[in-house]
Amino acid sequence: MAGLVFTLLVPDPAGSRRSAARDRLADAVAVTVALMYGALMVPLGDATREGAPLPWVADVALGVLCCAALPLRRRRPVGLTVALLAVSMVSVMATGAAIVALFTVAIHRRGPVALALGAAFVLVVPVYFVLHDNPEFPVWVDLAMRTVTAAGALGWGMFVRAYRRLTGSLREHAARLEAEQGMRVDQARLTERARIAREMHDVLAHRMSLVSLHAGALEVRTDARPEEVAIAAGAIRASAHEALEELRGVIGVLREGTVGRPEPPQPGLADLPDLVDSARAMGMTVSCTCAVPAAGPSVVLGRTAYRIVQEGLTNARKHAPGTAVRVLLDGAPGAELRIRITNPGRAPAAGPAVPGAGVGLIGVTERAALAGGVVEYGPHGDEFRLEARLPWPA
Repeated sequence: MAGLVFTLLVPDPAGSRRSAARDRLADAVAVTVALMYGALMVPLGDATREGAPLPWVADVALGVLCCAALPLRRRRPVGLTVALLAVSMVSVMATGAAIVALFTVAIHRRGPVALALGAAFVLVVPVYFVLHDNPEFPVWVDLAMRTVTAAGALGWGMFVRAYRRLTGSLREHAARLEAEQGMRVDQARLTERARIAREMHDVLAHRMSLVSLHAGALEVRTDARPEEVAIAAGAIRASAHEALEELRGVIGVLREGTVGRPEPPQPGLADLPDLVDSARAMGMTVSCTCAVPAAGPSVVLGRTAYRIVQEGLTNARKHAPGTAVRVLLDGAPGAELRIRITNPGRAPAAGPAVPGAGVGLIGVTERAALAGGVVEYGPHGDEFRLEARLPWPA
């Protein structure tokens, strides 16, 4: 029952199937209420007494026609109400239809218009008494009755109007919040995918540069001994296997239905010795000095430092293979974490150049900016230097 009342009070958006069904139900309720009220007033009023403006049969027939016209009230509420007020001057049965039409005006039109029609509804009484030869009740009784019913119809209609406006504003607010939530989710997804793209670049660029380096060496060293070929092939296989494993871990979160999947652990500053040892095992000459306190920075800052060093080694291996690389990390809490990677300028290539996307250093700059730091890179004398300064909160 409560759901039915709410459906009648607050219609669905126009044009929907539920809205059309609701309108038909509201029309049926309106016609039924008008017929019941009119049928009640016919014996209580003066329709059956001598001297009535119309025979009671004609009164009832005219009132039924007025009730049948009520489905038009939604499109022409004011015009229909004026017409029904005119008919109610001679028909008691039409009073119910006039009250329902007045209620509709209070819902769909401004207050002054509804109040004016309500006053007209009351002022019809003297005209009816003039047309009636022998009324049973004094005029003030009918005036009081009309005033009460008009006030009820107007008050209830204005309440419904205010309630619909409130409900409509709440619906708009809910829709706006839902849209904003959807935008936030989309933005979060894009941000996460951008982060995953950076991780994929850092991981794959490091591993695949090793693969390309050893493959290039095999291509150039046609006179290599079988043992050397086996070592290089093993290094290629190991690097490709590790690249695939890391790629599976990073890209897994992009698949549907894995939003809540725990993310694999990411390397940090504590994993830096393993990174350097891996580079040395692949033939690079790397010296690393880490003057960072044993406690180390936060997990996020340590991960950023690791990725910067990884990209610096990858960059040196691509563009200056065979040269010595120096890595220096120092800093303290409350100051900053400084990372410097230097290597001699571009060396003559011993084989095919390792391809690059040209976005590694851009990615390093973005990572540092997200951590509130800055990155500088470029030739410095006879060397190429990559230097990052990251804030280290106390």
